[in-house]
Amino acid sequence: MSIHLAGLFSTISTVIEHIVSFFAGIFLLPHPFLFIAILGTLAYLVGRLPLTLFTVIGFLLIDNLGYWTQTMDTLGLVITSGLVSILLGIPIGIFSAYNKTAHRIISPILDFMQTMPAFVYLLPAVTFFSLGVVPGVIASVIFSIPPTIRMTYLGIRQVSGELSEAAEAFGSTTWQRLTKVDLPLAMPTLMAGVNQTIMLSLSMVVIASMIGAQGIGAEVYRAVAQLKIGQGFEAGLAVVVLAIVLDRFTQNLFRSGVRKPSLQRHPRYRLIWASVLAGVILIGGIVQYLVVPKEASNGNSAGGAVATQFDHRIIGIDPGAGIMKSTAKAMEDYKLTDWTLVEGSSTAMTAVLDKAIRNKEPIIVTGWTPHWMFTKYDLKYLDDPLKAYGDAEEIHTLARLGLKQDHPTAYTFLDRFNWSADEMGEIMVAVQGGQSPEQAVKAWVNQHADRIDEWTKGINKVQGDKLTLSYVAWDSEIASTTLLSYLLEDRLGFKVTSLQVEAGPMWTGVANGDVDATASAWLPLTHADYWAKYKDQVEDLGPNMTNVRTGLVVPAYVNNIQSIEDLNK
Repeated sequence: MSIHLAGLFSTISTVIEHIVSFFAGIFLLPHPFLFIAILGTLAYLVGRLPLTLFTVIGFLLIDNLGYWTQTMDTLGLVITSGLVSILLGIPIGIFSAYNKTAHRIISPILDFMQTMPAFVYLLPAVTFFSLGVVPGVIASVIFSIPPTIRMTYLGIRQVSGELSEAAEAFGSTTWQRLTKVDLPLAMPTLMAGVNQTIMLSLSMVVIASMIGAQGIGAEVYRAVAQLKIGQGFEAGLAVVVLAIVLDRFTQNLFRSGVRKPSLQRHPRYRLIWASVLAGVILIGGIVQYLVVPKEASNGNSAGGAVATQFDHRIIGIDPGAGIMKSTAKAMEDYKLTDWTLVEGSSTAMTAVLDKAIRNKEPIIVTGWTPHWMFTKYDLKYLDDPLKAYGDAEEIHTLARLGLKQDHPTAYTFLDRFNWSADEMGEIMVAVQGGQSPEQAVKAWVNQHADRIDEWTKGINKVQGDKLTLSYVAWDSEIASTTLLSYLLEDRLGFKVTSLQVEAGPMWTGVANGDVDATASAWLPLTHADYWAKYKDQVEDLGPNMTNVRTGLVVPAYVNNIQSIEDLNK
């Protein structure tokens, strides 16, 4: 479908990207202090002094913490997804209210959309719209549109039947009944749905950052991945401020009651105020453009033919991953100043790679061996003459201090465990072929009895001792941890709990003794920061796999570049 309807998806992507860029650009156009003053004025007109104080202080705090640009990017994404949800949701809700058959069809679909975990929407969005802000908006719309549809339906259905009959008796058309009776009376309920839609759109910003949607959500995700508690709390405060301001604005703007906000008491002034504020933003932006010195050109701003061919993008994985730090260093070493490293996840990266290969499009991704993509696709590493990615790595097994004394059987087995990339690749390929990790591991164990005997020979079996392993959600680590868990339970009698976590919590868990062991430590490069921090709090049992490689990877059909240096051509 993504191939046959490529033109349609490309058009949708272009439109959404330009809308998000337009809103973010408008918000970033004036100086932050000017924009905060405008927001404060709007807050006073809508909700009086308390909302004004909170808005001004909250956004001053965001600017002081250094998250102004990211917050404005997020605000642009939220407003875009909110507008799309409202423009689609209100007509659907109206149609559902007037058509019982439509309601019977739409209602279970909304149930499905609201109960499906939000993460599930990410991969289809990436498959059709690549990485970036566009799939983030699409996923946000799917996740947040149900409240608008439901509350619009509910508001119209709650309108008194006598009023509707009276309107019809006076000769009102269906359109007049809708616009003069049903919608005005349903407005409080409808706006409650709009408010919830905006809040749900904002709740998606962190999740959307996993597929490359930048903004304050990416800062939260990066802090979580790197276990930076302070940074995560600061970025989270920005999300909280933005959420409260948007919630109070939408509540006060359309609330009913005796005390009306200024804009509702003087509706004729709305156009004047909007024009004045738009003019202030425009004038402020022009003044800032003329006063603030432009950044000096680095000579590479336009990029070369190779950069244009790849749209100046390197598709990466989780923020904070060692390979992402190495790639950032490589971009600095090779002076790839006009390139962008797109953050996301390993799953999103492989989804985009698969789409590009099916369409024979050029693409550069962060890659590592072992990984099933090297078996499924014809890929090649770009040469790294400056050794930005270092030499070959190793995957190590780590144990908590005291494991040898508490569980000598598990310690001995984990210490012996080692295998090759080809052996691991057999399991990964089977999983990609449709088998579950457990099924693939069982088949592998049956085919490699000699290797199992080598690891378990002479080790005493236990009776249900509990053991906890942790791993990162990479295909390679899923394969190794599933194999270890199976053998520890089936051959050695343990009761194993496997915890899927990010790299930071994985290391912290072993260091604190909350986790007994992990076979997912990539050293000396990928997890170098964690090793420097926790090396005295864990026991290194040595490598369970050697000759592991990381670097930049392209499909083999991309034959005009062979080295990272070629990216500057």
